[in-house]
Amino acid sequence: SLIFSKDSSGLTVLLVGALILIVVVVVLSWFCSVLVYKNYKYELSEDAYKAERVVINKRYVSIPYEMIQNVDLHRTLLARILGLSEILIQTAGYGASGSIGKGSEGKLPGLSVQDAEKIRDSLIVRAKGRKESGL
Repeated sequence: SLIFSKDSSGLTVLLVGALILIVVVVVLSWFCSVLVYKNYKYELSEDAYKAERVVINKRYVSIPYEMIQNVDLHRTLLARILGLSEILIQTAGYGASGSIGKGSEGKLPGLSVQDAEKIRDSLIVRAKGRKESGL
């Protein structure tokens, strides 16, 4: 057997193979992350939050401000270490779920903490203003 041979060449081949596999997985993950980041666009227009995500599948989201019920900031442990945040926009009529982010119609990932807080505050002000004015 290759692993149980008396010399260490089998173990070396196994370790080199594992190292190559790890490097390939890391490079592919990094490449996919860059693609997602570069192809995620959003806009706070006059009447709605609009987002576009185009990598393999195209996804367009438009959330009128009057439909916004809640705007949350989500930071996982890794995101906190990297200084990043994700905005989760929850709307009226969109199904809620037990896990974080699953009941969110809009997501805005990969923001700096400062940018996320500014955008969250802007969304809250716009949503509140639309509800109060009856628009």
